[in-house]
Amino acid sequence: MRVLIIEDELDIATNLYDHLEARGHSVDLARDGLSGLHLAVSESFDAIVLDLGLPGMGGLCVCKKLRQEVCSDVPVLVLTARDLLDDKLKAFECGADDYLVKPFALREVEARLDALVRRRCGRVTDRRVVVDDLIYDPATLAVQFEGRAVHLSRKCLRLLETLLSGPNRVFSRADLEHAAWGGEQPMSDSLRSHMHILRRALTGSSGLSPIENVHGVGYRIAKRSV
Repeated sequence: MRVLIIEDELDIATNLYDHLEARGHSVDLARDGLSGLHLAVSESFDAIVLDLGLPGMGGLCVCKKLRQEVCSDVPVLVLTARDLLDDKLKAFECGADDYLVKPFALREVEARLDALVRRRCGRVTDRRVVVDDLIYDPATLAVQFEGRAVHLSRKCLRLLETLLSGPNRVFSRADLEHAAWGGEQPMSDSLRSHMHILRRALTGSSGLSPIENVHGVGYRIAKRSV
């Protein structure tokens, strides 16, 4: 199991890291919200342990962005000192899968993570996104267009995931840059270059791409069928 710990308290982070690593898991650590979000977006994890009171960007915001902007379904275990019901409800509303109040037992954290990962692996619901001739499977990251497989880089996949989260919706440059690069500042022409590659890869037999450049605003997936 590969786990990302997003926790600013050094003692807690170290104890979690050492315990999980000693148990044979692969562990990464971020000490603030922005770094944690960047790692969660740029790398692949089986589960995330997330504190709420983080510097830079709070845990609720990190979780919400993962669910709504990045469309990530990685299980999130909130680990926090906040024990009020309202805090728990807000975390679940933002997309958390489980909630554990400090102080905690390290073995319980591992057991809850194992349960979340097993539950995720056992899902059988078809979560494919289908827009006209374009099919995307977030479980396998497979893309098909007009019946042929399309192979995309990681950043192009993130851009496509974002566009597919709202067919016909126009996403601004800022929306797309954040989805692909997180807190990292891309070079000035990076988005344009990646969108060019993505549109070229999704150009059909008609010579047209379902991705449209809305001049001065951003990009969108144009859905033909109603």
